[in-house]
Amino acid sequence: MADKSDVTLPLSISAGIHIGVIIILALGIDFSHKPEPMQQVSAPAVKAVMVDQQKVANQVEKLKQEKRDAERREQERQAELERKAQEAKQAREREQAQIKQLEQERKQQEIETQKANEATKLAQVKQQQEKEKAVKAEADRKLKEQERKVAEDAAQKAAEKRKVEEGAAAKAETDRKQKEAEAKAKAEKAKADAEAKAEAKAKADAKAKADAKAKADAKAKADAEAKARAQQEQEMADALAAEQAALSQTMNKQMQSEVGKYQAMIKSTIQRNLVVDESMRGKTCTVSVRLANDGFVISSQTKGGDPNVCRAAKAAILKAGKLPVSPDPAVYNLMKEINLIVEPTF
Repeated sequence: MADKSDVTLPLSISAGIHIGVIIILALGIDFSHKPEPMQQVSAPAVKAVMVDQQKVANQVEKLKQEKRDAERREQERQAELERKAQEAKQAREREQAQIKQLEQERKQQEIETQKANEATKLAQVKQQQEKEKAVKAEADRKLKEQERKVAEDAAQKAAEKRKVEEGAAAKAETDRKQKEAEAKAKAEKAKADAEAKAEAKAKADAKAKADAKAKADAKAKADAEAKARAQQEQEMADALAAEQAALSQTMNKQMQSEVGKYQAMIKSTIQRNLVVDESMRGKTCTVSVRLANDGFVISSQTKGGDPNVCRAAKAAILKAGKLPVSPDPAVYNLMKEINLIVEPTF
């Protein structure tokens, strides 16, 4: 038992020393120099156990290599972590850039959509305006067409009336000339008859009273001639008066025809400028208009009638500014102050 204890103790001590050396080497302590030889423990009857230094060195080198490998793996792990962290950062940056780009595209899309909606609304408004404009233009066209037809009808009626009046005036002129010729022939015949009668009477008186009443016969002849001249003059005066009356009547008719024609033209002009509505149907207004010799409206005054029609008539006259007038001074004098009855047409 005593021998066994003596051997075990030195072995334990030697093993503890080597294990400590190995731990120190593992912790990075450099043992490049050779360790000092340990003093041999002499013990009675104890044989020292020598540790193989080469094995220890190999074990130390192995530990160092494992440490280096561990450090290298750690560095590689750290590098891999850094690489992954960098890739994750780049991925986040790309994702944020993509999100930012998508947000910009979304905002741009919203702006474009809003612009498109506004353009659509503007186009709809413009289309509605064009439609309303077309409807108004069509209504104006129909109104102007109606006014044109009314004016043409009025002009046609006025032309027909003028033709009738011109025919009547021509007939009156023919009648006047015929009557003038008849009056002239009658006057000449009356003169001839008077002369014949006077001559016959003179001859009879001369024959009956040739001797005793020469002077009386001469006086009677003179009286007969004077009477004949007076009668002839009276007849000629009557014929001239009849001719003048016929001519005056014809001229009056012609002037009235001209006045009527220009009144129709004036009414047509007022009708073209007259703005009407349904409330005016069947209603009228009497308007007094004073005109300059060039047709300029000096003044207009309503004399009675529907207020709406009167207002519209005055507005139409004011809008026209000038109204048709005859260049004939005599006709102008008859129509420089005229009263018109304005009646809206539908």
